[in-house]
Order: sequence, then structure tokens, then C-alpha cells
Amino acid sequence: MATAYLGVWDYVVFSLTLLLSAAIGVYYAIKSRNESTIQEFLKASGNMGVVPVAMSLLLSFMSAIFILGFPAEMYTAGTQFYLQVLGNMLGCALAALLFVPMLYPQKLTSTFSYLEKRFDSRAAKLTGTCIMIVQQVLYMGVASFAPSTALEAVTGFPTWATIITVGLVSTFYTSLGGMKAVVWTDMFQSVVMFAGLLAIVIQGSIVVGGMGEVWRINEEWGRINFFNFDPDPTVRHSFWSLVIGGMISWTATFGVNQASVQRYCALPTLQKAKLSVMLNVLGVLILLTIVCLAGIITFAYYTQKGCDPLSAKYISNSNQLIPYFVMEVLGYPGLPGLFISCLFSGALSTMSSCLNALAAVCWEDFLKPVLGERLNERQKTLVTKFLVLFFGGTGIGMSFMAMTLGGTVLQASLSFTGAASGPLLGMFALGAFFPWANWIGAVVGGILGLAFPLWISIGAYTVVGAPTSLEFPTYNCSVPNITDSMTTTMSSIMTTAGGTVEYTGISALYTVSYLWYPAIGASTVIVVGLIVSAITGMNRLGDVDTKYLVPFFDRLFCCLPGPISRCLRCNQEFRDPEEIASEKDGEIVIPASGDLVSSSSREKLPLDGSGPMPVYGLSYKENNETNTGVNNPAADVFNDQKQQNGTQF
Repeated sequence: MATAYLGVWDYVVFSLTLLLSAAIGVYYAIKSRNESTIQEFLKASGNMGVVPVAMSLLLSFMSAIFILGFPAEMYTAGTQFYLQVLGNMLGCALAALLFVPMLYPQKLTSTFSYLEKRFDSRAAKLTGTCIMIVQQVLYMGVASFAPSTALEAVTGFPTWATIITVGLVSTFYTSLGGMKAVVWTDMFQSVVMFAGLLAIVIQGSIVVGGMGEVWRINEEWGRINFFNFDPDPTVRHSFWSLVIGGMISWTATFGVNQASVQRYCALPTLQKAKLSVMLNVLGVLILLTIVCLAGIITFAYYTQKGCDPLSAKYISNSNQLIPYFVMEVLGYPGLPGLFISCLFSGALSTMSSCLNALAAVCWEDFLKPVLGERLNERQKTLVTKFLVLFFGGTGIGMSFMAMTLGGTVLQASLSFTGAASGPLLGMFALGAFFPWANWIGAVVGGILGLAFPLWISIGAYTVVGAPTSLEFPTYNCSVPNITDSMTTTMSSIMTTAGGTVEYTGISALYTVSYLWYPAIGASTVIVVGLIVSAITGMNRLGDVDTKYLVPFFDRLFCCLPGPISRCLRCNQEFRDPEEIASEKDGEIVIPASGDLVSSSSREKLPLDGSGPMPVYGLSYKENNETNTGVNNPAADVFNDQKQQNGTQF
């Protein structure tokens, strides 16, 4: 492929994107210099807006991987991959209904503090933390590497230079501005990303002759195929793997991923937290639809030209299709630079989200127990900034390792991060849906739930997948390249004629679709966790506070008859998450009227003894202890008021 070169205006647009991203970090570093607390740095003090957080959630996981990978899949394999959009939307909805109402009220800096509280085990927390670190470091590496291949393909700019640029810029503004800088930079980068993608779709469809012509060409070449209901798990893409596998993966992403939880916990109310996640149902639909349209438009364009650049060896892999198309079609000054900025915006948003999340869990789960009492707020914030710098360097190193991976960027990313996200979801689901599970089951299940899909994903690179049956246009390619293409095509035909390779034993396991990895990891954690819990002694009903549990059927089927609902939740009573979220560390609020107000129920408790004790919250004894036997300062307030008013309890 002849290397194309960016013009002056392209470099201007690209440079402005990087400079403005860095400037946002500097701005929030200056603005927050007098509020240098660790909560401000990691959680923005819980005062963010719904729309910026929703956009940040979307961009954190819609990186350059998806900008390059989704169109490549649509180009090479047809429209069936679009069904994953449905799975992703269902995943967002499940996360908002099941996990946000449970995790938001906990007011956690590290998501994995939930595991410690639910299982009463620091080992359970550290198991989840270690799995998350593996996942985020892997994801950072692939997400930073993706745009480097594109930039090298269209400009000749070295891959290593791109990786270092993405790593340094994202580390710079994240370490300076913290959560606020990350969220508002994501907001800016979302504008750049949408502008770049719309430029491709609009100009591409105009060149081809309209969306009707795009659809006709793809249908003529057998690309329009949405529904393959083959239940075989080794089929790379089927309705079941795309919808169910995608749903499980994105429930983990938006529900329990540290970067997601950190964002929706930066909102002031539970309703706003749920709304920020639910808005991504619409965001996922719009963004992924645009990206997938880019794939079929690109195919229609090269079909009209009569030469597939992959078959003609103009490009070396499918990840370079969209950049190659951009340099041919977007011939206006600045537009190729806008697309490159779009790629970098995706990479920067993902990198910064991972860095902020890694700094939060490492501080909260590893360093705070040791250094928390010794450092003041400014020193704590400084430590977390150094953590950002450390993981920034780690991410750059992982990107260089990603250069050696085979297959498409999309599959590499989903294989490894999917293998790690599954067991995380499994640990949270084990704790939330199964009150009988104990900490030993969570730890053993978490370790095996990570090892099993990781083993499969690594082994998958040792087997050869079935060749695609779709044809590509080559009738108008140049003579030298079409010869190569014909040789490749004949090789594929001979392979197919001789029968596909049959894998047995362990090798057959490696042929399972990468889209099932999250489901395999999550189910392994739950099954192994329950078995180990049964062997080592299950919890009894009532041993676990219901604020750490989720009434699964009540949340998903709100209209169930009362007796059936009670039976499905094992006759346990669950408090309203809004009440738990409104609590302030178990305090009792005493307004000017003199009436007591339970912080959990927010009901007035008259001091004349005529009112009932609160249904939720604390019960009191004369010895100032709760019914759990734990000393409670709130009881002193009760008794002080009782003595002042002469009230008999």
C-alpha cells in the first residue's frame, strides 16, 4: 500500500485535540488546588452532572478498538455482528436495575469494598481487586495500540511514537485533574468522536450514491444477514453469542466495573446514577449504529471500485480498512485529521478511565490500610497521582506487548478483557443473588473463574478458524495483486473442499466463540463458589445484611403477586435503596423542632412516646447498644433527648 500523508490542516486538528485534552487537566488542577482531597480527586466529591457522566461512561468503553473493529467485522463478515448492539443495550439496562441500586448506596471509593463487606473477608476483596487490575492493564494496552496501527497505515507515523503519545497525554491530564478532568475531557472527546464518525458515514454514503445503494450492494454480495440461530458455541458469531454474550459482558462493564462505579457514584443521587447508566442504552444504539454503517459503506465503496484492498494486499489487516477508506474519500483539508483525532479521543478516554480506576483501587485496597492514618489529605492525593503515573507507564508497556497479538484488534480485546470481566461479574452476582455463599467460595470461584476463560482465550490463538464463505470484489485490482488474491482464494477453496479441520479434546475447547468468555467466567465463579460454600459451610439466611443483597426477581418483575415475590426472595425483607443512599453513616438527624428523625427512614419520631419505633435503621436498648450488640453513639442522642424531655421508652 502506498502511504498517504496528512496535510497541514490535518495536523492542526489533531494537535488541537491533544492540546485541549491536556488543557482540561491543567484547568481542573488549578481550579481544585484549594480542594486537594482524595475524594475530590477520585470521586469529584459526588457533584457531577448526569449528561457528562453518561457520556464519560459511554466513551470509556467505546474506544478506538470499536471504531476500528466494528466496521472491520461488518466489512469482512456482514451485518450479523450488529446484533451485539441489542446485547449491549440489555446489559446497560440490567446494570441500572440490578447493580447500581446496590452499589451506589454503599458510597464506595473501591468497588471491591463491597466484596469485603458482603463476605466479611479482606481476601475476597483483594481477589476482585487483582482480577480488575489484570483486566484494566490488558485493556489499556490494546486500546492504546489500536490507533497506532491506523496512524501508521495512513501516514507512516511510527507505531511506537503513537503509543507513547497516547500514554503520556492521558497520564498527564488524569494525574493533574483527577475525576473531573477525566469526565469533562471525555465530554469534549465525545464531540470529536461523533464528528469524525459522522464525517465518514455522510461523505461515504454520498460518494457511493446514498444509503439505498449501499444496502443494495451489500445485499447483492450476501452481507445482509442478521439471524443465525445455530446454538453451537463454537460458531464465532450467532444470535445467541452476540445477544446473550454481549449482554453478560456489558452488564459487567456498566454494573460492576470500577471505572463505571466510580463515575455513577460521582453523582449526587441514586436516581441520577441510574439515569446516567440508562442513558447509555440510547448512546450505545446511536454510536454503534454509526460505526457499523461505516463498515457497510466502506464495503459498498470498494465493491463499486471493483477491488478489495485486503485481497489486493494494499493493506495488511482489516483494522486498517477504515483509515485507508478515510484517506481516499475524505479528501477535504482537516477531515482526515478529524478522523485521526476521533481515534485518539477513543484511546485517550479509555486510557484515562483505566488510570483513574486503577489509582482508586490501589489506594483504597492496598495503601489506605497502611498509610491512611499517617498522611493528610494533600499527601493522600499526591500518592494517588503517583499511582496514575505508575500505571500510565504500565499501560504503555502493555501496548508494546499488544503489537505481537494476532487476529483483529477487536477480538484480541474482547478475548482477554472478556475473560477477566466475567469472573468479576460472577463474584458480585454470587454475593448479591446468593445469600448462602461464603467468602471461601467467592475466593476460590474468583480465581478459577479467571483462570478458565483466560486459558481458553490464550489457547484460541493456537487453532485455525474456519475461513469465511463471503466473497470479496477483486475483478478490478491490478495484475500483480490479483494474482496473489487468486492464490489465496484457491488455497481457501482447497481447504474447504478438503473439509474443515476437526478439533477434539482440549483443542475443541479452544474453538469456543470469544463472545462466550464472560459467560464462562461468571458461571464458573457462581457454580464453583456455591459448591465450595456448601463444602465449607454455607451462610444461613439472615447472616448477611440485605443491603448487600439484590432481590433479583423483584427488580426485574415488579408486578409479581406478593406471595410469589416473598417466596422468591426467601421471605427476606429488603430496604428501599433510596433509604440506604440517604443515610449518613447511621446518624440520627435532630431538626430544630426537637423531634427525632431516623436517618434511614427519614420519619419523624415524636418525643412524647406516642410514635412507633422506626421500621428501618437502629433499635435501641437502655445500655446504649443496638440489637446487634455494637456500641452506637446515636443511642446516646436518644437517651440525652429522653432525659431532657422526660420521655419513657
